[in-house]
Order: sequence, then structure tokens, then C-alpha cells
Amino acid sequence: MASRPSSTAASPPDAADKAAALKLTPVSRETEARLEAYLDLLRQWQAKTNLVAPSTLPQLWTRHVADSLQLLRLAPTARRWLDFGSGGGFPGIVIACAMAEREGGHVTLVERIGKKAAFLREALRVTGAPGTVMLADIGDNVDRFPRPVDCITARAVAPLHQLISFAAPLMAEGSQALFLKGQDVEAELTEATKYWKIEPRLHASLTGGQGWIVELDRIDRHAPSTASKEAAQ
Repeated sequence: MASRPSSTAASPPDAADKAAALKLTPVSRETEARLEAYLDLLRQWQAKTNLVAPSTLPQLWTRHVADSLQLLRLAPTARRWLDFGSGGGFPGIVIACAMAEREGGHVTLVERIGKKAAFLREALRVTGAPGTVMLADIGDNVDRFPRPVDCITARAVAPLHQLISFAAPLMAEGSQALFLKGQDVEAELTEATKYWKIEPRLHASLTGGQGWIVELDRIDRHAPSTASKEAAQ
């Protein structure tokens, strides 16, 4: 006699993780499909190019996708995005997948490593998400970044005071900045205030842990004498 199939089919390994992520940061079915295609590609490339920490692969949806999607609620009207040091595509590709449903949506992804830039281009092609990849060092190419930019993002790229320096010319033109940071955010803010006059808004990450989002929309550089004095202390 043939064995009776189980009443409950085995779930994909990331089903629970995906459900938890989409509960935190809901998206349309169309965006969900683009994100699934992106993660499938990431898993394929991960075998030859280190795009994310291997330990986070079982939690791609919560550790990376939801962590990226939460930025959308802080910039609900933004259409033109610029992502510094896009790496494996977080948050840039994730945001681009969502921007496919917004008229005029576009993400420029800046990445200095050739293999990662190639992955990002393939991710845009596979998902059909609106974006452009710039193979470039951030600090050396500020003048080349497209204008206008509604929102600048970065995740695990550089200390906050350096990110502000990169973003300063664009923020002077009205761009908002959303920088994903970890448990050392207070120390980074303290260091940044040695060089910049800032009024940051801190948002605890929806994904829990010790993650934070630093929101900035106005910055001014300290006078050289003030910055030098504070840096020396």
C-alpha cells in the first residue's frame, strides 16, 4: 500500500523568516515577487562572492530585507535614492524593488568592488527594478552623483562622520539622509559632532537587536578652529 502523504507539507527553510519580515514591513505581491527573485540570485552568487555574512543566510528576510524596507516609512515621498557602498544590495536593491511601483522611482547604487557591482547590475536586470550602478569610490566621486536626490542611504559602509562628509554636498541641496547603524551609534554621533552641527533623529530598528537608523536633514560644518579644538580633546 502506498504511504499516505503528510497532511502538512514541509515549509521552505525561510518561510517563517519571510513571514516575520513581511509582517514588520508589508509590501505588495509584485514587490514581494521581485524580492524573492533578488534573494534567489543572491544565494546563487553567495557561493562565489561574499555578499552577506554566511551566518545571516537563514534570516535574509528579517536581517536584511526588512531592515532595508523600514527606511521607506521614514521617507514616504522619496523617489530618487542614492545608496552608498551598496555591496550585496542592502538597502539599495531592496528599495529599488519597491520603487518599481512608484512613478519616477530610481536608485543609484555606488559600489567600488567590481564583482559586487556586477552582481548589483544583474540584480537590477533580474528584478526589473529601476536603478543604476556606479562602479566608484564614494569620496572621490561626489560631483558625479546624479541630482536631484531625495534620500541618501548607507549600511555598514563607513563611520557616521565620514558618511556625513560624503553626503554634505547633496544635503546642502535638500537631500535627506538615512544611515543604518549598530550598537555603537552613540559613539559615532559623539565623534560626528566634533566636525558637524547636526540634529539627528534616532529610530530603533523594527527588526530588533541593537540596530538604529540615524535620520538627518540638516547639517553644517563646524568652523575649522572649533572642529580642530574639539578633535584634539
